[in-house]
Order: sequence, then structure tokens, then C-alpha cells
Amino acid sequence: MAKIIADLNACQGYANCVVAADDVFDIDDDGKVVLLKIEVPENDRARVEEAARSCPVSALKVVDG
Repeated sequence: MAKIIADLNACQGYANCVVAADDVFDIDDDGKVVLLKIEVPENDRARVEEAARSCPVSALKVVDG
């Protein structure tokens, strides 16, 4: 199962990931990404990867678990 990794130092709070997958990503009061899920089932991986790629500062990665 794939896992999501967030670089909180890189995150600038653009929230593109939230728009693309609001069941996986959120933004906290400090403007940083919050992972609502850590593991990604294979049947949802493409959607979550696309949401991660939408980050303009590349703060998100989906990696093999």
C-alpha cells in the first residue's frame, strides 16, 4: 500500500491538494497541510498522486509503502 509523505517545511498552504482530494488532505490554522490519511489503497492511488502533484512547491509525495 502506498504512503503519503508531507514536507511541512516546504508547504506554503496553497491548498491545491485539498481541492483535488479533500478526504485525504486538509490545511490547519497555520496554513500547513494535514494528512487525513497516511496510507493510500491502490484503487485510489492515481487520484491521490495527482493531488500531490498539484502542489506548486512539491511538498507532497506518494511513495510505495
